[in-house]
Amino acid sequence: MTSPHFVVIGECVADVVRTDGAPDVVHPGGSPANVAYGLARLGEPVALLTQLADDPYGRLIRAHLESAGVTLLPGAEAAAEAPRTPSAVVRLDEQGRAQYTFDIGWTLPPVELPFRPGHLHIGSIAAVTGPGAAAVLALVERWRGRAGVSYDPNVRPALMGEHGEAVRRVERCAALADLVKASDEDLAWLYPGRDPEEVARHWLGLGPATVAVTRGPAGAFALTADGRRAEAPARTVEVADTVGAGDAFTAALLHARHAGASLDAALARATAAATLTVTRPGANPPDAAELASVLG
Repeated sequence: MTSPHFVVIGECVADVVRTDGAPDVVHPGGSPANVAYGLARLGEPVALLTQLADDPYGRLIRAHLESAGVTLLPGAEAAAEAPRTPSAVVRLDEQGRAQYTFDIGWTLPPVELPFRPGHLHIGSIAAVTGPGAAAVLALVERWRGRAGVSYDPNVRPALMGEHGEAVRRVERCAALADLVKASDEDLAWLYPGRDPEEVARHWLGLGPATVAVTRGPAGAFALTADGRRAEAPARTVEVADTVGAGDAFTAALLHARHAGASLDAALARATAAATLTVTRPGANPPDAAELASVLG
């Protein structure tokens, strides 16, 4: 088997979607897992280093990922001190926006990759939550310079701890990355009152070549270290929920840049992927044919 170009490192989470007057619905989730799934749906060879228990949620997520062609790397077993697959109760508001209550542990031990990656993607809980975050960052530091690196903070305030320390952890991850993607909601929590473009320029000063920021119905923009700016408008659609939309954006952005697309074209592709994802429940990103049909 050919070694996957992309390796995603991070958590899987069972999203228990709860709405008033309806039974709970469980969707496979977790930001890094969603990105891996999205890349596979777009035809990219991708491997995921994560932790899953042999329980109903874990089996659901494993089957979901493997159905798209994601390779689960050795080390995916949950640690003895965290014997269950992480979960999150997801409550949706009237606009389909999600609020999360987590039951999660992240205890990834030090691990070696079984092949040389072309690109590492990290993010969300796994990149900043101990003790497993140390193993994530050790892998990035080991391969940085020999593989591309991307990062999405995907901020979960309830799990971030003290604000100042959370900002320092996020900025350390951003400094290790070539490409950083964040939402305007992430930036509003990390840097209250600061303009998203000002924050993007601040992050560029830490080391990344590109910072992309999603803004929900206002679309997305990206800035580069060499002074370029790209912008993509959002499309008006009926929103089922916003679960996984940012991860679909990230997957499509990475896929497009790997394929050699310009920054403008990659941003348009990523925004279209996120738009398709919000039209259906759960983290259900488009495949390559769906995305191509929307882009024309």
